[in-house]
Amino acid sequence: MPPVMAQINDPKIAFAYLRPACVLLTRAPTVTNVETLSGQLKEVNDATLQQLQEYVLFPLRFVLKVPGPKDEKLVQSVAEAVSHVLENTCVQSWETLRELLSELCLCLCSPTDPGKPADTSEELKSSVLRCLDALLHAAYGDIVFKLFEPVMLPGLGAAISLLLALAEKEKCRDVQAAALKCLQSLTLQCDCTQEHVVPSTEERCAMGRTLASFLPGITVAVARIITGDLRQGHAVTIRAIKVMSRTVGLVMEDAQIRAGEPSETPSADLGRIAQLMVLRTPAWVKSTAGKLSVLLRKIISCTSSHLHWRVRLEMVELDNHLLARCSQSLGECVGPLLEALVGAVNDEEPRVRKRCEGVLCEVSQRNQSGVAGSSAQTFTDVLSENLHSLATSLPRLMRTSDDQKKLFVLNVFLGYLKVLGPTVSVVLNSAAHLERISKALMQVLELDVMDVHIVEERSYAVAIETSPGSQDSYAAHIQRKHFLYFTDEKIFSALMEICRTLGYYGNIYLLTDHFLDLYQQSSAYRRQAAMALNEIVRGAAGIAVATAGHGLGSPVRGHSASREDLKVAVVSVMEEYTSLHNWHLITVSEETERDRQDQQLLSPLGLLSISNNNVATNTKANSLQVIPSSSGAPPSSSSTSTIHQLNSNIWQLCIQLEGVAHFAQALGPDFRPLLMTSLYPVLEKAGEETLLVSQAALGCMRHVSEACGYDSLKELINDNSDYLLNDVSLNLQRLGQHPQAPRVLTVMLTHSDCSLLPLVGDVVQDVLTALDLSYAHTAALFCSVLHALMKALARWFPSSRAKTRESAGSKHTSSPEDVLDIRHYLLDLRKQKELAEGVGIEEDDGEDLVPPPTQCEDVDDIGGPDVKVELPAHLSTTKDVMERCVHLLSDPCLRLRLKALDVLELCVCVLSEREDELLPLAHRCWPALLQRLTADDPLAVLRAFRVLCTLGETCGDFLRRRVSKEVLPKLSSSLVRQAPISAKAGPVYTHTLAYKLQLAVLRGLGSLCLRLNLGDADLDAVCEACLPYLSCRQPIRLQEAGRSVFQHLIRVDPDAFWFTLNELHCPCSYVPPHPDLRPVRLSGMGRPRDEYSDNVLRLLREEFGSVGEAAS
Repeated sequence: MPPVMAQINDPKIAFAYLRPACVLLTRAPTVTNVETLSGQLKEVNDATLQQLQEYVLFPLRFVLKVPGPKDEKLVQSVAEAVSHVLENTCVQSWETLRELLSELCLCLCSPTDPGKPADTSEELKSSVLRCLDALLHAAYGDIVFKLFEPVMLPGLGAAISLLLALAEKEKCRDVQAAALKCLQSLTLQCDCTQEHVVPSTEERCAMGRTLASFLPGITVAVARIITGDLRQGHAVTIRAIKVMSRTVGLVMEDAQIRAGEPSETPSADLGRIAQLMVLRTPAWVKSTAGKLSVLLRKIISCTSSHLHWRVRLEMVELDNHLLARCSQSLGECVGPLLEALVGAVNDEEPRVRKRCEGVLCEVSQRNQSGVAGSSAQTFTDVLSENLHSLATSLPRLMRTSDDQKKLFVLNVFLGYLKVLGPTVSVVLNSAAHLERISKALMQVLELDVMDVHIVEERSYAVAIETSPGSQDSYAAHIQRKHFLYFTDEKIFSALMEICRTLGYYGNIYLLTDHFLDLYQQSSAYRRQAAMALNEIVRGAAGIAVATAGHGLGSPVRGHSASREDLKVAVVSVMEEYTSLHNWHLITVSEETERDRQDQQLLSPLGLLSISNNNVATNTKANSLQVIPSSSGAPPSSSSTSTIHQLNSNIWQLCIQLEGVAHFAQALGPDFRPLLMTSLYPVLEKAGEETLLVSQAALGCMRHVSEACGYDSLKELINDNSDYLLNDVSLNLQRLGQHPQAPRVLTVMLTHSDCSLLPLVGDVVQDVLTALDLSYAHTAALFCSVLHALMKALARWFPSSRAKTRESAGSKHTSSPEDVLDIRHYLLDLRKQKELAEGVGIEEDDGEDLVPPPTQCEDVDDIGGPDVKVELPAHLSTTKDVMERCVHLLSDPCLRLRLKALDVLELCVCVLSEREDELLPLAHRCWPALLQRLTADDPLAVLRAFRVLCTLGETCGDFLRRRVSKEVLPKLSSSLVRQAPISAKAGPVYTHTLAYKLQLAVLRGLGSLCLRLNLGDADLDAVCEACLPYLSCRQPIRLQEAGRSVFQHLIRVDPDAFWFTLNELHCPCSYVPPHPDLRPVRLSGMGRPRDEYSDNVLRLLREEFGSVGEAAS
């Protein structure tokens, strides 16, 4: 790096050093000569250069003054050289300042149209603007204020217009930003780090009077820049906002307006220039404020949601600057400025929020100190009036604006609440304010309830019978709310935060009473009022409320309501939610078979009791009003219910369930005493058929469980099971008034454990008694209860029999490595042959005629009288339930028969440990089960076959003869009949019921044959029926099921089915190990590959080893 040369500090030496270059440049204005002079100027120190300023500027200015077109590179070089001089010296001559300003402006404007920028390079414009900025910064002392004398109005106006044109129309961001910075410097509002001239009060007034003439042009042009193309970049927008802020703040400053204009008239020497002067009279101030209000609203609407946080931060600074300096003169603008500020209170950028909070505190303090003893409105009054005005226009804005504008309006609304802070409580004491705010929320939160899918979705297998361990199972089914007037989730979040802020700062009694009145007034407001109430209670508890730094600096801070006040409010709201008219709503559109059966319970003549006494004898004592519900709606109501009404009811229930969850979160452990009145209604809705309602209820139960300190739903139900079961027991005796009681029991059984069994035993007996009294009326209601009960018992008391049988089967399965005992095999073969020829049959029969003494007889002889051991509770209950299934299997209703088959299957699983109890029951239900297997709807056949397979696991000997004689022939014929159909069918066939029946039978038939140990004739029939399903023309899953049948058959008789498969397709020839043995001849040998080859080869390979190993 070369050493730095010492600068020249002697003026004489510097003059001698610079003179040749200056003379040469004057004679030959070229770029080279300018660069030579520029290089020499850098070798002179600042103090010396200050003394030679006029001398070195002369040749440079001379180049600019030469008439005619000039080379752009030359002008750029001159501008850079002049910039160096001005940046390091001060301009002390007014003439130099004025002439240089004019010359530099001429370099920027078009020669043909001086009002417009010249079409020159961006580099040239940047250099000239930099030079102009350096000139304005170099102006020394008072000479700069001569720019604002009336005589300078034309020249100043030309410069301002030129800079505004460059800032607005230039495409280069750097040029735009440089032009705006020059405009700031020209009005002495520059915010750079250099030292600036600080004007006195009189000088500020003079500047304000002069710039008043240019205020319309400056503000309109700058507003266009601010609201222009986003591609110009945030730096240009920020600079334009600063120009707007400083210029308006200077011209409309309250101190200047109060001081008034000077009384002397303009000098006659000004001539026409006097017409350009503006007097800031009260009328002018008022008119200008109105016009500025329009511009500011436009600017605020564009910048409030700008993507860059620095732009939003600069808008906060603009609001602060104008409110601090011009709050009185800009009376009409105070509202928009405050709106922008309070909207920024909720900005996503922490730096913007923090600065906004500080500005609001400053505004509040200035207002409080400034209005003392005056009649002016207080800051709180202004804010409350703005809040009232915004609430009035909120519904219209939400209907007509885009989502971005809606979000801004809501943020402003929320900002007003946060800025008012504890004063919100005072504002809400005004009936007009509270009414307007609440009605605005009611209209904005209106739901779109025309989605037909909400009504269609059902929850039979999801909500009621879901696995208790699936903690997040309901989350996937939560439906997003759809609103009429907005779609953005951020808007809904803002509305909910508004409600929480109202609850946090407002009077909880006033708010709950008012919104409950709206809830009761009209069904049109019910859902919106419930949403608002839910969030108000959360806000009153201090949940999800952002409060730090907000408010007016008052020593009284907002705080959440006391626990006692909160509890009183929660109780009043929950009583309204769970009242009969608001809780039992119609949610099912069509009148199903189940509805028709349930309807009989609701008729006056059909009121049933699960006790032996008839309820009809005491109708006056139990004269509760029957409220239509989803499980018992009058036909007329159900038939006339529209999608709109049903969806409205569904959403109302969901919102009310969300409310119960929110109330539990708000009260925490204090919610436990309320479980006695709230948990039972929630369990009712958890058993709803409508998916949305049941999922909302399950979610509510989980939130309540967490809030009350329970680890799981199981613990919640078990801990409160005493009074829950008491309510269920009482309500089961009045099913006409409480048709949901069975579903409550279903939900309890689904989400509890075996500790509930001793408590629920009496209720189960009551249910079974009710079934005995009237199957026709109560079967549909109670069958789901029995199914849930048996699922619970199967879960609580899992059977080990299946595992034992499986392990035993695996032990008896011969492995390929077992050594064949030829001697034992031949002796057994001889014995079988003799038996077949009748040799020795008499001896066998004689042995069979003398039955050995049974174990039971031995026990009787030894133990005395027979005392039957009492069954465990779960087995006794299962036995009682299975006895009822015998009757339900023949019910005319298909839906009930299917449910009864499900219950029967579970009963068999639970009783599988006790064959002595299971076999008599199986004998009783066999005729009805056989009917379902052979002469019923395909759906029932499917379900019945599954029951048959389950029975086969336990009652093999009992079923063997029955299945062989009564079931297998029909199943086999059905498989044979359907095989050619499925082989020719297309892909649509896999969606048919016939395909599903084929698949179920094939999947279960093999294991059934294995468990029942069927005879050879039956196995041959099964083999013949299943062989067509080894064809590659069958659907893939049917081929897999067909192979599974043969895999089980091979375990029963490996030799026979090895032979059967090889007869169908033999992959290779078998050579005898000795010449005296005959050669093996199989029908499948030598056959070409056909449709069965692939599956046969696969079975031979998997079950008997590879083909090569078999051949050897």
